[in-house]
Amino acid sequence: MAELILIRYGELALKGKNRSYFEERLLKNIRANMKKASRCRVYRTRGRLFVEIMEGDLEEVISRLKDTFGISSLSTVVRAQLDMGDIKEKALALMEKVHRPGETFKVETKRANKAFPLKSPEVSREVAAYVLSRLEDLPVDVHSPQKRLHVEIREAEAYVFTEAWRGAGGLPVGVSGKGLLLLSGGIDSPVAAYLALKRGVALEALHFHSFPFTSDRAREKVLDLWALLARYGGDMTLHVAPFTNLQKAIYQHCPSDWGVIVMRRMMMRIAAETALRRGAKALFTGENLGQVASQTMESMAVTEDAAGLPVFRPLLCYDKNEIIHIAKNIGTYPISIRPYEDCCTVFVDPHPVTRPQKDRARALEENFDFTPLLHECLENMETVSISEKASPGKKGIS
Repeated sequence: MAELILIRYGELALKGKNRSYFEERLLKNIRANMKKASRCRVYRTRGRLFVEIMEGDLEEVISRLKDTFGISSLSTVVRAQLDMGDIKEKALALMEKVHRPGETFKVETKRANKAFPLKSPEVSREVAAYVLSRLEDLPVDVHSPQKRLHVEIREAEAYVFTEAWRGAGGLPVGVSGKGLLLLSGGIDSPVAAYLALKRGVALEALHFHSFPFTSDRAREKVLDLWALLARYGGDMTLHVAPFTNLQKAIYQHCPSDWGVIVMRRMMMRIAAETALRRGAKALFTGENLGQVASQTMESMAVTEDAAGLPVFRPLLCYDKNEIIHIAKNIGTYPISIRPYEDCCTVFVDPHPVTRPQKDRARALEENFDFTPLLHECLENMETVSISEKASPGKKGIS
């Protein structure tokens, strides 16, 4: 018989009249994800989604589902008819497979189908009594059992299971609109991407490449990061902007201590135009308040002034250790720490301005016509469609 996985979701159940839209998006995302691992039937009933595996590796399917945003938890389940005799037999067969001598257990029942003649406590008592009468050395502990035997009674059939795996949570990718992420090769921006995806944002990314000041290996590092994040967001698009000529002009025509601020304003202009061309409604960055000189409140306000679009910063109030913890758990950390620097480290003044003013930044930009170089970046941008690349040891947020 085909394996059956029951999927639960958290926030989606609170969406009221919009709930079906969120469920349909989650179903679509699961189906796309499953195509890469197995042949499955994905369907929903009231309050639950199911994945029936016709062909494929169960562990790989479970791993992919755990990485799919919108899923709060999942379990492999055994089907039973809406009949106490069949429910008890299926429960006994399952416990014979999984129980260990001396391991305490408890039966917990959820009766979503209120037409079923027995109430939840009655089902639990009957199932527990039946299992206990046929298995030895299986003590009951209703307070802190080592094994929980679950029974769910739903509209068409019942389900029996003992395990539940935590999902990624959040919202299905795509329900919150589309954004453009400014992606460096560092630790922070890939984590910001993960958190934006978790809130249902469909992402494209923009990377600024300053060859020969930054190497092809730095570019490959970014490609690898985005390919890994495609595990969570589906196949995604990366734009690579040639930034060398514009970056050199900035540092030739602006005071060195203002170079980072003007550079980031130019990045915002390019990002905003790219977002508009690609149908994205907002920009996302890996900025973190106070982490470096360009991430003071004043600096972020001055750089955002050039965007003309909302700029969201998922990591704003995280400390570095928290960001590293997430990066390690989602698998991006080993790639991010490869020793290949991005363009933000090029020509950096040892004492950059930390309290810039908008008027001063605008005045500096008027000293030289950067418009042709901005157009050069936009018109020579490389666009790459990227499919997922697996990473060993990823866990998600915990």
